[in-house]
Formats: sequence, C-alpha cells, structure tokens
Amino acid sequence: MPDLADIFKWPPDPYILFLTGAGFLIALVAWLPLALKKLPLSLPIVCIGIGVGLFATGEMPVNPLPWNHQVFVEKFTEFVVLVALMGAGLKIDRRFSWRKWGITWRLLGPTMLLTIAAITWAGVALLGLPLPLAILLGGALAPTDPVLASDVQVGPPKTGEEDEVRFGLTSEAGLNDGLAFPFVNLAVLLAAFYTEGKPWVAEFVLHSVLWEIGAAVALGYLVGRAFGWVTFHIPAETKLAQTGDGVIAVAATLISYGLCETAQSYGFLGVFVTAMSIRASHRSHEFHREMHDFTEQIERITTMVGLLLFGGALVSGLLVPLTLADWVVAILVLLVIRPVAGLIGLASFRADWREKLTLSFFGIRGVGSFYYIAYGLNHMAVEGRERLWAIVGLIVLLSILMHGLTVTPVMRWIDRSQGRDPDADEEAADDEKEDTSAQPQAA
Repeated sequence: MPDLADIFKWPPDPYILFLTGAGFLIALVAWLPLALKKLPLSLPIVCIGIGVGLFATGEMPVNPLPWNHQVFVEKFTEFVVLVALMGAGLKIDRRFSWRKWGITWRLLGPTMLLTIAAITWAGVALLGLPLPLAILLGGALAPTDPVLASDVQVGPPKTGEEDEVRFGLTSEAGLNDGLAFPFVNLAVLLAAFYTEGKPWVAEFVLHSVLWEIGAAVALGYLVGRAFGWVTFHIPAETKLAQTGDGVIAVAATLISYGLCETAQSYGFLGVFVTAMSIRASHRSHEFHREMHDFTEQIERITTMVGLLLFGGALVSGLLVPLTLADWVVAILVLLVIRPVAGLIGLASFRADWREKLTLSFFGIRGVGSFYYIAYGLNHMAVEGRERLWAIVGLIVLLSILMHGLTVTPVMRWIDRSQGRDPDADEEAADDEKEDTSAQPQAA
C-alpha cells in the first residue's frame, strides 16, 4: 500500500496553496451574500475577519501595512472604485434631471461641504494636524463609498429597487468625486505652498475645480454616447449588444478613465457619467443587466482581496499610532458630523423622517477613502503618514462594523414603512430569475 506522503505532497507548494485558497475565497464571495441576506451581518465584515485570521498566523509572505505600499494601495483601490462607479451608474433607472435628482444635490452640496469643513476643523483643533493634512482627511472621509455601500444602493437595472433612500445614496456615491477630489488637490497644493511657496489659488479654482470637473463631465458623456451608439444603435449584425458580453462595461470604464486622466480631469467622475450616458442611450435594453452583473462580479472579487489585506493590516499594527483624540474624532465623524450634516442638507427636502435619518446615517466610508488618502500622501511631502493611515483605517473599520450590522434591519424597516414586503419581493425576484434561466431550455 503506497504511503500517503507519496500520494499527497505536504506541505503543498505555496503557489498551489494560493490557488486553492483563492478558489475557496471566491466561492465564499459568491455564496455569502445569499446566506447573509436576512442576517445583521455583511460580506465586508466576514472578509475582514478572514484577513485577520490569515495574517494573525504570522506566516503570510507580505506585510500589508498601507504606508509600506502606498503606490500599490492607490492603484489597486483606484481600479476597485472605477468598476464600482460603472456598476452604480448602469443600475440607476431614474432619468437625469435637476429636479428628479434633487436629493443628490442636497447630499453633495450642503452635506458634503459641511462634512469636509467639520472634519477639517476637527483635524486642526482636536488632532493638531497641519491644515493640508486636515483638509486631506476631510476630503478622504467625506464621500460615501461606492464600493462598500452596495447594500444601501439601488438594485440591478430594471428591478424597481429604487426608492428615495437607495437612489440618494447611489447617486451621491457616484458623483462624490466631483466635490471631494478638489479638496484632496487643495491639500496637495497647500502642502506645496507651505514647503516651497508655490502659488495655489489660481491653480485650485481654474484647474482643480473648473477644468477638471467640466472636462470629466464632457468626456464621460461623449465616451458614453459613443459606446451607447456602438452597443445599441448601429446595424444589428455588428452592434455590441449582440455579443451579450458584459466585459464591454469594463472597456468603457477603462477608456473613459484613460481619456479623462490624459486630459487631467477627474476620471472617477467621468466613468460615472459614462455609465449614465450608456444607460440613457437605450434605457430598457436587457444588455444593461449583463454589463452591470459583470462589473459587480469583478467588484466583489477585488473588494474581497482588498478587505483581506485590510484585515491583515489591522493585526499587523495599522491602529498602533492612534491616540485617544483620534478615537474621539473617529466616533464624531460617524455618529455626529455626517448624520448632522446630512440632516441639515435634507432639511428642506420632502421626505419621511425615517428616510432622512437613514440617508444621513449611512454615509459609509470604505475603499474610496483609502484611495484618496493614498493619492494625497503620494503627492505630498509631509510627516505623520502612519497616524493619518491609522485614523482613516479606524473610521473605515468602525463604519464597516456599524453600518454592516445595521444595514439589513434598517433597510427592511424602511421597506415596510413604505408598504413593501421585502420577503415577498425577494421571492418574486427569485422566481423571475428561475423563469428567465428556464426559457432557453424550453426553446
């Protein structure tokens, strides 16, 4: 009888072990959302927990602390956010107009500006940060994350899962970049002014605000129109919708982002505008669902990898530089600054108090905050990087825990308050999927 050592190689080759582990993790990403659908628990919490467990052994080959890999963190989180923005833009059913998107302007205008101002003040007055770092902290922590906020966003295209709360948080997350990134750039410009005496006012107003926002909107719209025409409106035998291949959404994402960045404008904003423009070119076409589902799969896998590394960073000392004041400010950001700013921004908006409270509370911080802080620190010559990373990491961790544990019961409470039965809606959606998958077999 052969010895087991002759049959099984132990310990296994690290590469084979990596592939096997990746397979298990991807399977978890596919299955866990179904298992957690009715539980007060979220996929990000589970992924962070797995990351903590993996890196706690001390045998992982990399040190995941972000300040050791700031360029990688910037580029990796950049890609995750890009894919999430394309998916968010494709799944918004509501036609764009200044009036119909009124809730978005309130969340972007008063709410975000007040949040940035309050965090900047807290950074200077309570944390003792230099003004450029305080502004960078405000710009990084003010936006609602388009990646981790998926549980409070609208459903896939044409599913009807688009009440005022879900639409408001989805559209806010999609357009955050147009307001947050100018402040990140302002922090970079002020840091250069303090260290080198470089002028900053004209650069900020003319380039960071007027040009970068305007060019991103224009280029994003043009790329979306071009993809919409090629996808839906050229002769049937050559239009891209005939392929049924959702990878087209990734192509549009990368082209839009590349052109916007080449023109020195805000690529995140351009990608979201591109997605909305593609959706508007043939709003009822089934191919939008294919594109959305493909981007969602990529987003979930890349987000899982990022959260595993985040969990590893937590057990590797990410939060060690924190002080008591940092903990106080983190709690203020999540429980006072964002909710109060949200309620002020929505004060004149006609909505139920439960909707306003939910919109104000679920300002989820996540992958986007990591990108902004990495981008800012990669373009600034400043000290105290570890502490700033620790503050952002703490706020993202607390946001994932707090919002992840409350999102399911709160959103079901909102649904029932509006006369919807979430259980019946889920059963109807499952039946529709089964009917759709059975149609080709019947044919």
